[in-house]
Amino acid sequence: MEQKTVAIGVDHGGLVLKVELIALLMEQGFTPLDLGTHDTQSVDYPDFAYEVAEAIRDGRAELGLLVCGTGIGMSIAANRFPWIRAGLCHDVTTARLAREHNDANVLTLGARLVAPELAKECLTVFLQTEFGAARHVARVRKLTEPPVLDDASNAA
Repeated sequence: MEQKTVAIGVDHGGLVLKVELIALLMEQGFTPLDLGTHDTQSVDYPDFAYEVAEAIRDGRAELGLLVCGTGIGMSIAANRFPWIRAGLCHDVTTARLAREHNDANVLTLGARLVAPELAKECLTVFLQTEFGAARHVARVRKLTEPPVLDDASNAA
């Protein structure tokens, strides 16, 4: 297996879990790219999601890992970019399906919602699962190339 780099971004709520997940990445032969945060001072989670998105765009990392309190904000922030498919996962099934069906390139976890051991299992499954392609390719293409909606489509 070729050694892949995983860009990691967390806010203050994900700092403790980040340390454990970085250790797991190294055990499994991945190179972690730690983009912060590095202490428990309150920070704005979008800044770290944007850093991870930039690292993937620039080729410094192939995959990403984001952790905040719930994972929701990080997921929303990361998915602002067309080259990012961030999957907010709460168990190994969602981690596997995020990769297999959606070709997710970023795993997002909520440190307040997912226990450390389960987070490690989610990360392991996410990293080991390949995109299933076949019937999912056209759907994933629509995620990165959404249609342009006209004004009539927006009227509700």
